[in-house]
Amino acid sequence: MSSSMTKLSRIIIRASSNWRKSCYFYSTASEPESLLGLKDYADYRRSLYGQITHKALLVDAVGTLVIPSQPTAQIYRKIGEKYGVEYSEDEILHRYRRAYGQPWGKSRLRYVNDGRPFWQYIVSYSTGCSDSQYFEELYNYYMTDKAWHLCDPEAEDVFKALRKSGVKLAIVSNFDTRLRPLLRALNCDNWFDAVAVSAEVAAEKPNPTIFLKACDLLGVKPEDAVHVGDDRRNDIWGARDAGCDALLWGSDVHSFKEVAQRIGVQF
Repeated sequence: MSSSMTKLSRIIIRASSNWRKSCYFYSTASEPESLLGLKDYADYRRSLYGQITHKALLVDAVGTLVIPSQPTAQIYRKIGEKYGVEYSEDEILHRYRRAYGQPWGKSRLRYVNDGRPFWQYIVSYSTGCSDSQYFEELYNYYMTDKAWHLCDPEAEDVFKALRKSGVKLAIVSNFDTRLRPLLRALNCDNWFDAVAVSAEVAAEKPNPTIFLKACDLLGVKPEDAVHVGDDRRNDIWGARDAGCDALLWGSDVHSFKEVAQRIGVQF
């Protein structure tokens, strides 16, 4: 390699490092030489697409789009009282975390189809109660709008603005098949052009397969999409491994309005 080419490579690497430090977007894409004349990564993205930086927005479900309306241990205890559950909320929470953190059999997938076997194990271990009626009541509860609410009350208006600007939207979630009826119960299923659920894709974040599936469903390349989620490992690292950009909910952005502004859509 000539000395001039070596010098240019060092400049590109240094520029790439500066973009990463700016935390505007995280990306695994290679930066072309033309970026050296642009002030930041956002300018580069807009040089490709005009006003917007990305053609698609991928959104995590739990912890980003929706959150539980009440603490899990509280619900497990409340519903479980009539089935003989005696553990305190603190004990249920401790046991829940322990069970959830353990490997699930020989498979990396926790949620297969409706996820019942996995959740039966979690509920039984967390509460000490294996009553099938208790499990079914608890399982069905988490498919209703009583169990969840939207993280951002302005989400619908922001998503409408994004879609009007030509940005495609998809959910990317580690969830079982209850996600779709849950989205319908919350009246937000029609906000999205596609839904990639781990139980249907047979891959859980941070596996890049689920992000690639979402991009395929939207008809966009991974480098044309940005993902937003609340888990650094699952959402940020997973999206980056798939070739997407990513924003950490609660750190890089705190509302979907901020996400839209990062993409270049005014709201």
